[in-house]
Amino acid sequence: MAFKPALVIVDVQEDFCPPNGSLAVPGGRDIVPTINKLLSLPFAVKIATKDFHPQDHISFASNHPPPNNVPFESMITIKNPENPDETEETRLWPDHCVQGTKGSELLPELDISQVQHIVEKGHDKRVEMYSAFADPFTKPNISRSNLAKLLSDAHISDVYVVGLAADYCVKFTALDAQKEGFKTWVVGEATKPVDDSSIPGVYDEYEKVGVKVIGQDEVFRKVNEHA
Repeated sequence: MAFKPALVIVDVQEDFCPPNGSLAVPGGRDIVPTINKLLSLPFAVKIATKDFHPQDHISFASNHPPPNNVPFESMITIKNPENPDETEETRLWPDHCVQGTKGSELLPELDISQVQHIVEKGHDKRVEMYSAFADPFTKPNISRSNLAKLLSDAHISDVYVVGLAADYCVKFTALDAQKEGFKTWVVGEATKPVDDSSIPGVYDEYEKVGVKVIGQDEVFRKVNEHA
């Protein structure tokens, strides 16, 4: 397949950024200038994703009884609503990116004028959905966005992933992009993690499945030379 790249910008939203985000990733806003530079490149498709939760979402600590409802600390087991034998362990979070709130909005400094599609995720209150493609359940899958279709319909060969957070939604989006059959790259300088110490483990997961971490200079060279 001919090289035809897409840029996927994951969850660059107010609630994931200082100073007021309820689940602020340290330095979350600092990556926007780099993302805006990447947006100036001739990617075939440019897509931004958004966490877009209902107020009663299962990942919110506030929706669980004490004592197992401490944001960032408590873990719960989520059962597949259509197959209780399939389960996922997940961390509980502060309320974040609730539909219709300021926290769910993309950052105003992000150059949205360059973005062709916005993909919303995390609508289903019953399941966690870090990946912008789908929730983690497979037997059956419960919630799926139109991201794979957007990329396939545009005949995309390579997906470049940036955004927040490097150890959660960026990671699972990149892994799923590779699983969907796209050659997948994560632009290191254009992501930030919740926990810096998690990144070596994230990169190990990438290596196992063929996701590559790339520098912005290499992205500029590669995308421009194929334009």
